[in-house]
Amino acid sequence: MAKTILAVDDKENVRTLLREYLTEEGYRVVTADNGQNALYVARQEKPDLVLLDLMMPEMDGISFIRAFRKESDAPIIVLTAKLEESDKVLGLELGADDYITKPYSMREVLARTRAVLRRVAPQARTSPVLRVGDVSLDRDTREVLVGEKEVRLTPSEFDLLAVLMSAPGKVFSRADLLETIQGSYFEGIARTIDVHVRNLRSKIEPDPANPRYVETVFGVGYRFANR
Repeated sequence: MAKTILAVDDKENVRTLLREYLTEEGYRVVTADNGQNALYVARQEKPDLVLLDLMMPEMDGISFIRAFRKESDAPIIVLTAKLEESDKVLGLELGADDYITKPYSMREVLARTRAVLRRVAPQARTSPVLRVGDVSLDRDTREVLVGEKEVRLTPSEFDLLAVLMSAPGKVFSRADLLETIQGSYFEGIARTIDVHVRNLRSKIEPDPANPRYVETVFGVGYRFANR
């Protein structure tokens, strides 16, 4: 069954280009011209992924992310013409999984889309469940438990945690983690990983200011505590 992608942009030519290109690649594409309409479409269509412009009338992309994340964990890729790092970071902080800066090529959009959908797809493994201390992660069901409490993570937060938990005590550089969660190398900002780590800590750590699980190795990157 074809994956459903919701493309949200106030420019009709952009929506048409995304719809035609991704449809040719085998995806089912629905569109919306602003955040408010996108929420309505998302509730009806249950998209597997959202391609989201930030600058739109009536409800912009940032407001959409805030509202959508209360209802769905489906991955979001932000499409933004803004060059300021703060805009990209804000989108990531609110729950977006990745961003692409305009002008972009359809080839890049397709590659990012495939990479994100591949990451969230269930995969058969001999040992799908990772357990370190009182944290457990199931890569098939994409569920995370801290003690007895289930924690909801975005796709990028989940993938980041899975990588760290796969080798407790091993230090991963920001570049390694960025390439891992994006699926292949694309230009990215170093703070992308820092934002995902901060969001992850806010959800799994008893005291995010003094992390027990995800530790910072200054000047290098991050590791999951081996205890």
